[in-house]
Amino acid sequence: MESRKRPDPRPNDTTIIARLPRAPVVISVSIPAEMPAPVRAVAVVSAAPSALRAALPAAVMPTRATFALTFSTGQRVSVQGSGLIGRKPLAQPDEIFDELIRVADADRSVSKTHLEFGQHDGEFWVSDRVSGNGTVIRRPGETAEALEPGRRYVLPRGTRVEIADQSFSIS
Repeated sequence: MESRKRPDPRPNDTTIIARLPRAPVVISVSIPAEMPAPVRAVAVVSAAPSALRAALPAAVMPTRATFALTFSTGQRVSVQGSGLIGRKPLAQPDEIFDELIRVADADRSVSKTHLEFGQHDGEFWVSDRVSGNGTVIRRPGETAEALEPGRRYVLPRGTRVEIADQSFSIS
């Protein structure tokens, strides 16, 4: 009796498949007659941000404004760089911040790492870190605005930032 099974068209372990021939690829790049002078490094530093500020000349480091954050808990903190605010703020392994600011919140309405802040061209910004109860900003003379997580909002001095049941003012 003859088998009705068709042969399998797929290659098996013993099938040898020859590679298709390919033409060699030639890349030609013109070399300029004069090479530019190498750039001289000012400093190479591998240290924490505070040690970095002390190690580099003032001309190399960006100027940072000082902002005072006055919390509803009575806490007052002066900041110059970047940081995190929360009940127990914790940076991710690949993040470096100048400040980690703990907010006393017995009701635990503030997330552990609730808010990120920093500076850009001397202006203060905040970004909600996907907090559980959200963040609301009240700029002077404007209506309240709920923050979209992960987006940076530039804030003028005098702004009030509400992080769940707590808040702070920027001056």
